[in-house]
Amino acid sequence: MCAQVLVADDDPRQAEVVRRYLVAEGHEALVVHDGRAALEEARRWRPDLLVLDVMMPGLDGLHVCHTLRQESDVLVLMLTARTTEADLLRGLELGADDYLTKPYSPRELMARVRTLLRRASRGASGPAAVPEPQRVGRIGVDRTRHQITVDGVPVECTRGEFAILAAMSAQPDRVFTRSQLLHHTRGMDRSSTERTIDVHVMNLRRKIEVDPQRPVQLITVHGVGYKLAAETP
Repeated sequence: MCAQVLVADDDPRQAEVVRRYLVAEGHEALVVHDGRAALEEARRWRPDLLVLDVMMPGLDGLHVCHTLRQESDVLVLMLTARTTEADLLRGLELGADDYLTKPYSPRELMARVRTLLRRASRGASGPAAVPEPQRVGRIGVDRTRHQITVDGVPVECTRGEFAILAAMSAQPDRVFTRSQLLHHTRGMDRSSTERTIDVHVMNLRRKIEVDPQRPVQLITVHGVGYKLAAETP
């Protein structure tokens, strides 16, 4: 599919390489070199995908991602030279759809772009392809509105958190391994670890459980993974 892609990277040479690869695949690409310009162009142009470098002057990529996630559902592919697990998880917590650690090959980047756009296209394929809203215990999952509710009250979730609940709500009481849930969150970078899922689950429990320290719906199955309980005590 042809898409509008905004590239935000303070390295002009690297940004131009990415732009050329995108254009070669039939996409329309626009390049900016700092965080403030990324915010301005994302609001003005409304791209389908933002390829966002973390380390930029002015506003960094994490700030840009957090701000845009409050305003839109634009896909965000984050580029980072930070390789610690905490830094990578931070990007996911702020709503990035995927991340790629530097150095990376342009071909790997384009594979990520294709995957994100393909999944987004499937998600918008029309009303007939969209599942009905589901309710599991106190939790409601509406894929059409991309909304999670607890006792009917909407709660804010990142894309990764939503993906986990959407997958688990489709099969209540099924035990999912961390690896299976990692696939659903789109965190397919070679640096991704199953710890990513633990962080998402911890954040979800703070939002959906009465007592996050004693969860009764999003349950740990020791040695295996997690399940969403259809019934609560």
